[in-house]
Amino acid sequence: MKLHSIPTEALSVFRKALEKFVYFNEEEWALFIQHLSASTFKKKDHFAYEGEICNYIGFILSGSVRYYHMKDGEDITGYFSFEGEFVSSYKSFLTQEKGTGYIQALEPSTLLLIAYNDMQKMLNHSLLAYKMEHFGRLVAEHYICCYEERISSFITQSPEERYLNMMLKDRAILLRVPQHYIANFLGITPVSLSRIRKRLLYQ
Repeated sequence: MKLHSIPTEALSVFRKALEKFVYFNEEEWALFIQHLSASTFKKKDHFAYEGEICNYIGFILSGSVRYYHMKDGEDITGYFSFEGEFVSSYKSFLTQEKGTGYIQALEPSTLLLIAYNDMQKMLNHSLLAYKMEHFGRLVAEHYICCYEERISSFITQSPEERYLNMMLKDRAILLRVPQHYIANFLGITPVSLSRIRKRLLYQ
């Protein structure tokens, strides 16, 4: 992963996005951004691999990624993230154990990054420790809520209901993600997805 400097406008975007998790005053912000870097990914480049430790939390400045696992030689898409969202194999990041899945760029993407070692430095810094503990807890809560919502949808909704819910809440997925990934995400075949779309079209 090749790292590069962060444009000023990108830092402004990130600071605004962070406000729903944690607020930094000017002194704290000046210290915080010393621990940030950025990286660009081509379409199909990987941010995280199964069997490798994920050493970064990323914030998507532009582009999108998909989370997937491999089973019997086929990849199974589990989630998507877009601009303004965090991305990480978070359990691997926290425990520094090997990850169990992959994270891949769906399109050319730019990510702002916090490395594990930099996170530890900030957690041990007198001015940043409380803010970073708060940030880490809220990010963990976000992942837990996303996971619970995903599991609940598979238990309580039909594939058609999950597709309708996606249309209402995550329309960007339908416009920017290949149909076979969407079908995989919904737990159905591309043929079944096509049938659902045709049926809804003529309702």
